[in-house]
Amino acid sequence: MSLTRRDVENIAHLARLSLSDAELSVATASLTAILAFVDQLSALDATGLEPMAHPLPDQVQRLRPDVVTETDQHVKYQANASQLEAALYLVPKVIE
Repeated sequence: MSLTRRDVENIAHLARLSLSDAELSVATASLTAILAFVDQLSALDATGLEPMAHPLPDQVQRLRPDVVTETDQHVKYQANASQLEAALYLVPKVIE
């Protein structure tokens, strides 16, 4: 897949980025190269491959224990709310 300069201008507009002409040229080339690499990766057959937990052989990830570390304090947090119902915040309707 190849991006055009107009495509990159539209992406920059959506991201609210202001790019100069030189930056647009570099961004177009870079994004096109990234998409070409993704297309290459998509063409590979990965059936039967096991996911890796760690990129180095015989290594494991150190994981912390899965335990609750904080207590439920929703009553304290909701004390200043103007309207509540069933422990949920009520907000005014903004869309008709």
